Amino acid sequence: MPATYELLCLENPLLDIQAQGDEALLEKYGLKPNDAILAEEKHMGLYEELMEGRDAKLLAGGAAQNTARGAQYLLPPDSVIFIGCVGKDKYAEILVEANKKAGLKVNYRYDEEQPTGRCGVVITGHNRSMCTDLAAANCYKIEHLKENWELVEQSKAYYVGGYHLTVSVEATLALAKEAAKENKPFCLSLSAPFIPQFFKDPLDQTAPYWDYVVGNETEATSYADSHDLKTHDISAIAKHLANLPKENGKRKRIAIITQGTDPTIIAVQGESDVKTFPVHSIDKEEIVDTTGAGDAFAGGFFAGVAKGEKLETCVDMGQWLAALSLRELGPSYPFPQKTYPSS
Repeated sequence: MPATYELLCLENPLLDIQAQGDEALLEKYGLKPNDAILAEEKHMGLYEELMEGRDAKLLAGGAAQNTARGAQYLLPPDSVIFIGCVGKDKYAEILVEANKKAGLKVNYRYDEEQPTGRCGVVITGHNRSMCTDLAAANCYKIEHLKENWELVEQSKAYYVGGYHLTVSVEATLALAKEAAKENKPFCLSLSAPFIPQFFKDPLDQTAPYWDYVVGNETEATSYADSHDLKTHDISAIAKHLANLPKENGKRKRIAIITQGTDPTIIAVQGESDVKTFPVHSIDKEEIVDTTGAGDAFAGGFFAGVAKGEKLETCVDMGQWLAALSLRELGPSYPFPQKTYPSS
């Protein structure tokens, strides 16, 4: 079957409820300034407080959905499709509209009972604390993927956000195994420190299928701690990730670790030297919002993978898109659209 989509992304579609906060608000809900957690009962008042008392902005979110919009930004129209689960409500309509504006195709499963998932994003300075109530996003079913399997067959590469390991390991593994069978790239994001920490077993189940694994330095050190690597050296962790046992021997695994304003570290399976890439510099005054900068990097990088670009170009595309995202509110990209300055 001829490929229709350059990239298929699977994860949790969320509405970001984003507002300025302060130490008192973080303390009230037991949040760290720069973190991502799943909401518990004690966090449920946060969303209303952000909406009513702090002039919150409602933005399309969910890490892999942000990455999908980012990849689409750099690819020809209708190149990327995103799959996940939402509720039948006005918040889902906001997501549909934002994706339509970005030219991103979606195929949602609509849950009859749960509302669309939401993520409270508390901004303090250049930090952002994210607290996610998955709701409908947690109701994704493998049956939906099977019913839409032609989309999987029509896609050249697959990207799954690690957050989906809290929802459907089955669906993640179905894509991973298809990628290995058909020699298509399978990309996984570590997503947040709690994934390697509390979802170690499902993460390890997917590891043999990773052609690309991407994360930031806190996710990498969390992985190192949960896997008893006895090091926080980012290069050493990247090399460990790159050289884990691998299912598809036709592709060398590539591990990518971003470090905010510090250089991006990349290890390639079987290669002794790691590669380092300085980030695109951006003045602090230009930074509007760091939410989704990592998602933007992944979007640019995997757009490059989809186009068959060399590794250095993929990294540059990721860093270029992340720098654009930092200048925007929320996990978004500038319109009218800017064009990547290919050499």
